[in-house]
Amino acid sequence: MAVLVLTVFTVIAAVWLGRYIAADSMMRASMRQAIRVRRSWKRFAQMAGLSVTDKMPTALAAFTADADKPPKPRVLTPALKVKPDRFGVVARANCLPKVSLEQFQKAAPFLADAWRCVRVSVLPDGPGQVVIRGVRVDPLTTPTEHVPTGEVPEELATWHLGVDEYAQPVTVALSNVPGVTVAGLPGYGKTSLINRFICDCAPAPQIQFAVADGKVSAAYEGDYADLMHRLFDFVGDDLEAANELFKRLVQLRRDRSASIKAVLGVKNMWQVGPSANWPLTVLIIDEAHTYFRDYKGGDAETKKLAGLAAENARLVEDLVKKGRSVGIVVILATQKSTGDAIPTFIRDVCPVGLSFAQKTAEASVAALGDDIRNWPDANPVNLQDPAYVGVASMALQGRPGFTRLRTPLVDDAHAASIATNTAHLTRNPADLLNAQLPGSAIKRAMLTKTP
Repeated sequence: MAVLVLTVFTVIAAVWLGRYIAADSMMRASMRQAIRVRRSWKRFAQMAGLSVTDKMPTALAAFTADADKPPKPRVLTPALKVKPDRFGVVARANCLPKVSLEQFQKAAPFLADAWRCVRVSVLPDGPGQVVIRGVRVDPLTTPTEHVPTGEVPEELATWHLGVDEYAQPVTVALSNVPGVTVAGLPGYGKTSLINRFICDCAPAPQIQFAVADGKVSAAYEGDYADLMHRLFDFVGDDLEAANELFKRLVQLRRDRSASIKAVLGVKNMWQVGPSANWPLTVLIIDEAHTYFRDYKGGDAETKKLAGLAAENARLVEDLVKKGRSVGIVVILATQKSTGDAIPTFIRDVCPVGLSFAQKTAEASVAALGDDIRNWPDANPVNLQDPAYVGVASMALQGRPGFTRLRTPLVDDAHAASIATNTAHLTRNPADLLNAQLPGSAIKRAMLTKTP
């Protein structure tokens, strides 16, 4: 028996040692941290008030106790299971009478000190269970890189943004979402965030992209140059060219609205999800203020630009307000999402908004809403430090307040490789729709029918 027990412990130790040797330095530190947490848990739990005294003896203790000497009360501590990762540890514990979620949350500062963590969170993990997340290294100040897998994502309409301040994944579901706003100072991560989204979704023919980039005049000059092969349309800072792009997409929206019932058999594309023949069409408008600027002046050129800008706003408003059900989503990125950069009749319809660093409270409120004033720790004005390049704030469904998250960097070489390898998947959604309506008479009837 002793030999068997020794053999089991030897195998467990060998497996742990093998994992330890194969791990990187951050993971090794977390593995050592997990051992300290397990070893000190019972003693710490009693010191932190996370234990309870059970005065009722067990049946065995009552049977074996002396008649004149009652059994000693037992001190019970919650059972704890600890798992390390690169940023720290994740522990799961059971609750006891008088040791519930509230007591664990009150003890979070003590847990952080004892476990040598920069912060600790305690959340419910089912009835009578809690999950304790302790991060030894601050994920917000730890730059990360993302290498696209080149695989079709399991969830087509999910945008993987990065990790929060507890190194937990942050995602946004784009199903039934008409628009997304991304704000922040130049160089703090807006375009990198969008590039990651394109790279992750590029292997899926069920998603097609068009880009209007107000920072450049030609595609080869800008941040999207490496991704050009995977875009079915692109325009630069030319307002007239952008106007034509928006008109084409509004026509696509109208054509889809007129034919969706005949082609998909439903009134809302999200009832069946995107497909290769009816792809989710993503319009990315970077430096959006370029296309909506309120031009002032009486000369002919200024009046022309003012007219184009006003029409651009009207066209994008059409896409945001009417494109959701037919599978069109608009992502608008700008430095300050104030009303002069993104008209409020567009911005306020976009249910998802996030902001990188901002210089003023006004810009933070414009990007995230007035409630950000009540959450000063998450306010983007606090993200101006160079250590926070790539860090954004946003409100997430199901979470109170605002969440800070670290977005990863995608190397240009990886982006170029993904775009090249998936270029054959690029299709114009208008051409795909036309191919599904072959008869010209039938097509005209469908496209002129009032939705």
